[in-house]
Amino acid sequence: MVNPGKRMNILQALLAIRHGPGAAILPPEITRIHLDFAVKWTEGHFGPRKFWRICLPRLKYWNPAIPMLVNRTTDQSAPAKMSIYFRQASLSSDQPAALTTKLSSLPLAQQPKSSIKNEHPAPEPEEGERVVAIDMKNIHSDQILSLFIAKTGATVVHPTPAEQMEMQQIEDRIERAAFDRAIMKKYIDDQRREADEIETARREAEAIRMANQ
Repeated sequence: MVNPGKRMNILQALLAIRHGPGAAILPPEITRIHLDFAVKWTEGHFGPRKFWRICLPRLKYWNPAIPMLVNRTTDQSAPAKMSIYFRQASLSSDQPAALTTKLSSLPLAQQPKSSIKNEHPAPEPEEGERVVAIDMKNIHSDQILSLFIAKTGATVVHPTPAEQMEMQQIEDRIERAAFDRAIMKKYIDDQRREADEIETARREAEAIRMANQ
């Protein structure tokens, strides 16, 4: 049986990936997402990096079937761009046409992987695809997310009442733990200070004794 503390830690990690910035369900016409930005956060790449670290994991959690590739470069002057690929609607229907991209049809081992050496820049859209780009350079991650939601029509996922209660319980537990740590730290500090005072008094008494001999 999992002890309550470990269970709470697991629940906290699960809720953290399920809810927060980036928790959204994408419409079915989106085929893939590609991010290009620099390795370091300077020169306008702070927002894209924060979006990648905070928002993208939640997007992937809620949309596991959609490829999301990150291509980084050591060139800090390079653009920071997000490319969102959509299926084109068929001529006889308002619904997006079925599409299997050439990349997605490759064996998993042969598909492009995220890179820190600018090995896989955003490709041109394939037949039956269109691409919408977001310029992320010098933009805060919150604004990048707002533009992404607006351009994709994604549905933001909100926690259920039960999850809100669990999140509040976790927050209360974190606050209690911080309070307990502060009390324990004070106790340890007091013990150490008392021990130092006793040792100082002992040394002073020893010095006086030696001086009187």
